[in-house]
Amino acid sequence: MADMTSMLEKDVSEDLLKEVMDRSGQNLLTCYQCRRCAAGCPVGDVTGVTPDRLIRMILFGERENALRNLLVWECVACYTCGTRCPNNIQTARITETLKQMSKEAHLEPLTPKVGFFHEAFMTSASNAGRLNELEFMRLYETRSLQAELKKGGVKGAIQEIKSQGKLGLAMMKKKRMHFGSEKVKGIAEVTALCKKAGSR
Repeated sequence: MADMTSMLEKDVSEDLLKEVMDRSGQNLLTCYQCRRCAAGCPVGDVTGVTPDRLIRMILFGERENALRNLLVWECVACYTCGTRCPNNIQTARITETLKQMSKEAHLEPLTPKVGFFHEAFMTSASNAGRLNELEFMRLYETRSLQAELKKGGVKGAIQEIKSQGKLGLAMMKKKRMHFGSEKVKGIAEVTALCKKAGSR
């Protein structure tokens, strides 16, 4: 009986590991838990999970824990982990993969605004092949306001509009908000790649 349980756990572990490695392009089997990535992670203290712990969850087939932890949603993709890793494992690509898997599993993001930001960014970038700031802000703000209103907070929605309006004005003054709309050449290929990657 014990042997069968071990076999089942091994199958579960291998399924998750294979899926994450195939989708992220990272060889997690080369991780020997040296924790150099953990030492440089700027959000590890806040999230309670460091890149090495996330990889360990995947290696042990802990799907629920791997999909539902703050590092997946609060990783800033600074690539410090990959720079420090002796085997060049880029955890940012793993967290991006887990975001997509979480979305496919219809799990609510642990940090909703990060989820809205990610969704708006990917939609806008795949529509034009590059980020359209106005479209991105419209998509992000629509989702944020819907969430605030759903919580029953008209006051919260108004506060959201004010704070984002202030940010938008500051960006315009520094010429960081662009009103033009450009599309890259071969947009059909970009859109097809985004669909294949599961970002649409």
